[in-house]
Amino acid sequence: MPDSWLDIAPDAQFGPATLPYGVYTVDGARPRVGVAVGEYVLDLGAVARAQGAPFAEAVSGPNLDALMAAGRPVWDQVRQSLTTWLTDPVHEQVVRPHLVDRAAVTLHLPFTVGDYVDFYASEHHATNVGRIFRPEQEPLTPNWKHLPIGYHGRSGTIVVSGTDIVRPTGQRKPPTEPVPVFGPSARLDIEAEVGFVVGTPSAMGERVPVDDFADHVFGVFLLNDWSSRDLQAWEYVPLGPFLGKSFATSISPWIVPVAALESARVEQPAQDPEPLPYLKGARSWGLDLRLEVRLNGHVVSNPPFSGMYWTAAQQLAHMTVNGASLRTGDVYASGTVSGPEVEQRGCLLELTWSGKEPIKLPDGTERAFLEDGDEVTITATAPGPDGTRVDFGEVAGRILPAR
Repeated sequence: MPDSWLDIAPDAQFGPATLPYGVYTVDGARPRVGVAVGEYVLDLGAVARAQGAPFAEAVSGPNLDALMAAGRPVWDQVRQSLTTWLTDPVHEQVVRPHLVDRAAVTLHLPFTVGDYVDFYASEHHATNVGRIFRPEQEPLTPNWKHLPIGYHGRSGTIVVSGTDIVRPTGQRKPPTEPVPVFGPSARLDIEAEVGFVVGTPSAMGERVPVDDFADHVFGVFLLNDWSSRDLQAWEYVPLGPFLGKSFATSISPWIVPVAALESARVEQPAQDPEPLPYLKGARSWGLDLRLEVRLNGHVVSNPPFSGMYWTAAQQLAHMTVNGASLRTGDVYASGTVSGPEVEQRGCLLELTWSGKEPIKLPDGTERAFLEDGDEVTITATAPGPDGTRVDFGEVAGRILPAR
């Protein structure tokens, strides 16, 4: 990976190995597509026009929709052009005027969200949850190792990082009460996840093979699936998550292109029993992403994404095996990322074992679940080429009292 003429420090966030896409404004001006590089954001539409790039129109809109819909050949062309423009000094004079200080921009939801599917792909998370809720039974349901389990969520409440989250209200049934009560959630949780956004659509009735993952998925980002455990516990039988999940889902503003993650690809955990043929590909799409979860600035977990039992490519194949179509902007999420160790659990339900073992924070307070005013921040990095680092930025949100 060549160095940039910007003289980006080796340990700086968003070096040339990442080049993620986002949407930003400065002083209330119109939204623009930008690329994060070091301490700057590059106005991608403006520099593409200045360079006479054939893809200039696709990157000059108010969001990433047109670029995502353009397909993988254009994605590859844009990334290669960006790498050349930011590393070859011959382009500095043209490119530099289109750089903006990253600290001066406001970031926005980067694309129009289509459908939203959330999966349940960590064996460690699923096993822990099974042991918490079904202590006398097998923790994994009989179908869990045969297919990626998921549910359709609410796309209209996907929000960008930094958006405050109002504590949800609804029905819940405390163990001590004979009938349900109505009120604010008392067991509000987070779920540290990784999200994927579809660029290239597929026709209804067609299947997307595992090996076509990188031809359809535009990019990867961080996702916090805020969860009300008490609302969820009362409502989820027999049809699954509903109001306990639909009130808010936060995503990070920078979308890391799939092409930036080639050096982060690893073998996924061994799958036993062997998956059906439609869930197998020529090469695994396991990804070595290292997440970090902070509660009020204090690190409470470091979930490893490399241990996920089902990969994003398998999830995409399963989503479409029945002929369901893909649309540009469709989002799907990995499910809670958890590892085998206590400090690798990706939600408070696991970290506190359903509130029985509260987390102790440096200020002397404890948390079983989230309190009003709490702020949760999830970050992640991955290995890049030649020893570099790929950065995902952060997804953060603060809890406001119920209304």
